[in-house]
Amino acid sequence: MSWHPQYRSSKFRHVYGKAASKDKCYDCVPITRNVHDNHFCAVNPSFIAVVTECAGGGAFLVIPIKQTGKLDPHYPKVCGHKGNVLDIKWNPFNDFVIASCSEDATVKIWDIPNQLLKRNITTPKKELLGHARRVGLIEWHPTADNILFSSGYDYKIMIWNLDVKDAVLSKPVKILDAHKDVVLSMSFNTDGSLLATACRDRKIRVIDPRAGRVLQEGSYKSHKVNKVLFLGDMKKLFSTGTSLWNNRQIALWDQNDLSVPLLEEDLDGSSGLLFPIYDSDTHMLYVVGKGDGNIRYYEISPEKPYLNYLMEYRSHSPQKGIGMMPKRGLDVAACEIFRFYKLIPTKSLIEPVSMIVPRRSESYQEDIYPLTAAAQPALTAQEWLNGINKGPLLVSLRPGSEAVNSLPQSLEPEPLMKTTDLSQQQGVRGRVLLEDKQKPRDIEDGRKRLKVEERLPKNEQMCLSNGFDVFECPPPKTENELLQMYYRQQEEIRRLRELVIQRDVQIKQLELELRNLCTDTGNY
Repeated sequence: MSWHPQYRSSKFRHVYGKAASKDKCYDCVPITRNVHDNHFCAVNPSFIAVVTECAGGGAFLVIPIKQTGKLDPHYPKVCGHKGNVLDIKWNPFNDFVIASCSEDATVKIWDIPNQLLKRNITTPKKELLGHARRVGLIEWHPTADNILFSSGYDYKIMIWNLDVKDAVLSKPVKILDAHKDVVLSMSFNTDGSLLATACRDRKIRVIDPRAGRVLQEGSYKSHKVNKVLFLGDMKKLFSTGTSLWNNRQIALWDQNDLSVPLLEEDLDGSSGLLFPIYDSDTHMLYVVGKGDGNIRYYEISPEKPYLNYLMEYRSHSPQKGIGMMPKRGLDVAACEIFRFYKLIPTKSLIEPVSMIVPRRSESYQEDIYPLTAAAQPALTAQEWLNGINKGPLLVSLRPGSEAVNSLPQSLEPEPLMKTTDLSQQQGVRGRVLLEDKQKPRDIEDGRKRLKVEERLPKNEQMCLSNGFDVFECPPPKTENELLQMYYRQQEEIRRLRELVIQRDVQIKQLELELRNLCTDTGNY
């Protein structure tokens, strides 16, 4: 039997949760009293959306992220549903588009204006009419633009292509009819080629959504599953549920073998649901309890014991739902690696909670901020439907690097790079740097770097590239580090090419000036 040390080395071992001060919270928010098991909150760097109480139908609030403090009781709502709103999700590639589903069996897509709301929004951009019963879950595809999944109480999952001009869609591009009961949870893998579901029949399924084929199906007698989650590229699934004795329970599964869980652990005897949230950049897993104020967090490793408990954030204020800020909206200067938005209906309060890595240095901490998913799609909807898989575009969170904001409402998405070879489209693990598609901005940054480098000593110019020591860097030990090294080398090559171009331009300008001087002297 192998011996495991009691303590393990980890840069996230001392991560702690920090609740925002009262003036940074959102007060007097009429949070919904619906008992449906969903987050009821969606966040992006521009807005926070929360399902609210509304007479005569369903509605939700969309509040600018910086508008903290007390909310006006007459603040405008987004109200177009005839039944209670059950789920809301922001488009990951457009901060001004949000989807909602309701008990009225419809899914609606809304355009949010880029200014403070002055009146209620009642007319959706698109309306999806396909389900026969209420719709409980919606999920945007993680890499393809304008692909939306919806799941209803008719036991069907529908795939919608929103790239069409019609305002009302009644026919989805695909219907997944593999479930015999209500779907409780949906989760995509990194490139969106697989869909994991948890069903009320206690079974976990891994589905190929385009083929409609169930690749894996399994259940375990001592684990009644409620929520399931893909753990990035780990080839593993994580689920939360209850045991035979109604204890709250977590389980870890092999993606290719759902017969027996790799790990099963009882947490406590509380009755509230557990929401699992995974951060693939830091390999940290957060387990948020509904009805209590606790957030447990773990670190996932590819080898045994797989799940390493780190700490637990505790609060006396129980949360009914939770929202998560995308990585591009975090405060990297404060070493913030995750941010939750707790819905506290007893106080009509939304409280931000930041997860922080304690560091003394005020400089950018590159080791805790690897390249993360950008706010631009890697594929068009039609490309994904045609069978192409591609991982998310990656971007650096370093201040001053390429812009990571989502597309504004008035802009059209940038055209994708044209490639004919499928293997070229997939690239290194299907991931492509966002910077490759922004050449004009790269040249501007190159000019700025050129001015800065002319002020630096020559030895610093040779050794440092974006604060990264090229010669003294240790060799990569993991696949993730190898990828980071590859992207750094690509960035360095691109930077050197820009410098060569700049020098060529300077040489041509000098030659032109010399010719002008020669002609001037010849005239005299």
